[in-house]
Amino acid sequence: MSHDIASLENIVAQLLDEARQQGATQAEAGVQVSQGLDLTVRLGETETIEHTRDQGLGVTVYFGQRKGSANTTDLRPEAIRETVAAACRIARHTAEDPAAGLADPALMAHKIPDLDLDHPWEIDPAEAAAIARRCEDAARGHDTRIRNSEGATLHTGRGLFVYGNSHGFLGGYPTTRHSLSCAVVAEQDGEMQRDYWYSSARAAEDLQAPEAIGETAARRAVARLGARKIDTTECPVIFHAELAPSLLYALFNAIRGPALYRKASFLLDALGEPVFPDWVRISEDPHKPRGLASAPFDNEGVATQPRDIVASGVLQGYILDSYSARKLDMQTTGNAGGVRNARIDSSGETFEQLLARMQRGLVVTELMGQGSNTVTGDYSRGAAGFWVEDGQIAYPVAEITVAGNLRQMFEGLLAVGCDNDIPGAVDTGSWLIERMTVAGN
Repeated sequence: MSHDIASLENIVAQLLDEARQQGATQAEAGVQVSQGLDLTVRLGETETIEHTRDQGLGVTVYFGQRKGSANTTDLRPEAIRETVAAACRIARHTAEDPAAGLADPALMAHKIPDLDLDHPWEIDPAEAAAIARRCEDAARGHDTRIRNSEGATLHTGRGLFVYGNSHGFLGGYPTTRHSLSCAVVAEQDGEMQRDYWYSSARAAEDLQAPEAIGETAARRAVARLGARKIDTTECPVIFHAELAPSLLYALFNAIRGPALYRKASFLLDALGEPVFPDWVRISEDPHKPRGLASAPFDNEGVATQPRDIVASGVLQGYILDSYSARKLDMQTTGNAGGVRNARIDSSGETFEQLLARMQRGLVVTELMGQGSNTVTGDYSRGAAGFWVEDGQIAYPVAEITVAGNLRQMFEGLLAVGCDNDIPGAVDTGSWLIERMTVAGN
């Protein structure tokens, strides 16, 4: 990599000095460089090899409470000067905004903990192809009904990020992210079904074994064969663990600053109110070692902190950056850039125990479309999954829609499973919701 943290810090420091010389009263900038390898094997042959290298810089300047921003992918000194000049020109012609400005200097991160996020994987294309081939071979050999493959893809990447502002804050850190995925097609009696699986981690040794990923992808594809449509009904619904994060994101979207100050949220003024049953705890831990969403400070330099978003079912806090906090006459929660390493505590049941508790209903394993309305809470999405009878999976189902209202779905959360071994930055098991409408025939 042509840059290191020190050289990027030097670029940001020069940029902030340039902004000051051009008359800005405040300024902030972030610069990021990354490089990686993406390799796909399909039907045993290496299909694509892609080496990636990206860089970018963004600067925001303030003239009083007038704001201007500009971006560039050119990190040469003359390009940086022109980018600052462009941001200053914009700021001089914008209207004043009372909420504009940097975050409070007292909230800046004074210590940057080592979160163990940097684990470069020195792997060449031949080694990457061998690993991806093991993954695909395991999938194709798992069941004779696996008739085709979309391939197995290995990704490895490393990035450097530095942020600084005119409060005197300047900090950065390196990160890595590696993943391996596989997608295959099962066929039986003329019917074809596709499914996939993947693993993602900061360190290569934390990835699932290639064979396990391939076998999981194959098992999921085969399980979908023979899918039926069902009659429209109301019943309990389990959102499988891999889909449950979408329900948490629906919550987060409703308590984000922009939705609140625009009065466009079904959870407007819900702070301090019960939103879930009293056993539910939802938290974030930005300092989780090797966490896929870990960060020592947010996108404004504000120190991140572990916290409860929901405790004993009660909404404890919103998700705010400094701008939305000022609009709401509150303080930033250190969430410029989003929620980091969200988690909902399990109620202790295994997936099989959730099925037994549900007895009869629907397990959702795939969602389609964007059917979540943050303003009203109305929820309606195309789905596929499995029908459950007598606490056991009976048969796969497809071409259905699940519908309800998010507020009622949250209040009707009966259990969260301990099957939280899914890849990703959100830690959750499967959700059992008391009742939803399932539209079919």
